[in-house]
Amino acid sequence: MSTAYSAVGWNRQKKIYDGWIAAFCISYLALFISLTLLFNSEATFETILIRSTSTLAVLLLHIILSIGPLTRLNKKFMPLLYNRRHLGVTMFSFSAVHGIFGIIQFHSLSNTNPLLSLFLSNTNYGSIPAFPFQALGFFALIIFFLMAITSHDFWLHNLSPIVWKTLHMFVYAAYILVVMHVMLGVIQYEKNPVFVLILFTGSASLIILHLLAGLKERKIDKMKFKLQEDGFVYVCEADEIEDSRAKIFCIDQERIAVYRHEQKLYAIHNVCKHQGGPLGEGKIVDGCITCPWHGYQYLPHNGQSPPPFKERVSTYDVRVNHNKVWLNPIAFAEGTEREGALL
Repeated sequence: MSTAYSAVGWNRQKKIYDGWIAAFCISYLALFISLTLLFNSEATFETILIRSTSTLAVLLLHIILSIGPLTRLNKKFMPLLYNRRHLGVTMFSFSAVHGIFGIIQFHSLSNTNPLLSLFLSNTNYGSIPAFPFQALGFFALIIFFLMAITSHDFWLHNLSPIVWKTLHMFVYAAYILVVMHVMLGVIQYEKNPVFVLILFTGSASLIILHLLAGLKERKIDKMKFKLQEDGFVYVCEADEIEDSRAKIFCIDQERIAVYRHEQKLYAIHNVCKHQGGPLGEGKIVDGCITCPWHGYQYLPHNGQSPPPFKERVSTYDVRVNHNKVWLNPIAFAEGTEREGALL
């Protein structure tokens, strides 16, 4: 968390992460160019540039879309999620290079405006095999552009988390446009099926990961809590909750995180006010519940972010009786102080 906006929130972890991104991209481009020159020595500089940046951007897009479900399945992937926005901006940058040089290469030599030529040079909009696939890539690039320029926390706070999140969910629409852009382009210009097979493998992997993550979330949401007493619901044994960690329970369609901290249990709403991150998948850092997505923090006993921050989440009553944890799912107003349950 920070009290002021900065262009990039650099820290040691982000620098290491960005270093790995740069090394991966440089290695990929070097390998792609080397293989192209080895097997297709007649390829022009423009062709190599357009193809290398496009395939790298598609690869990065698949990695980006895999990070979400991977973190739901295994917390070890959480550092990737924490820095995902840097990866997204990198992916947009390579997409933009591909798009700009594609327009220059194929639409800048006539008297027609290159952007108009993009949509008018091929008007077979009613034909699937001959569809002007470049237009699909253009619209995907527009979505990536909007996501990249609004990736900063300044826009998150000014647009509101709901609007910001809705905008960035359009990445899935952009992904569909990219898939159609590539598939139609391959149909019209390529005979080698390797591109189709690679893209099919990537799409299938994404679908499987999202289904597995969804099934895991559904399992949490479908948990039944039969024992009830004075409005409290029995949820687990106290020793099932690790110190400085939480367990998440879904009661009456509300996800609640029960944290263990300094020999007490505290319950807060599971959704972070920043980007809707799962607070129950985080841990206690410096006495604060810390969101695993971007490090936003809340005090366990009142759900308030420590000053000068103003974010607040709902709190709940929790009690322990003979090592059994009982949770009252009726929420108190955001930021309401609760004393917690002594272990």
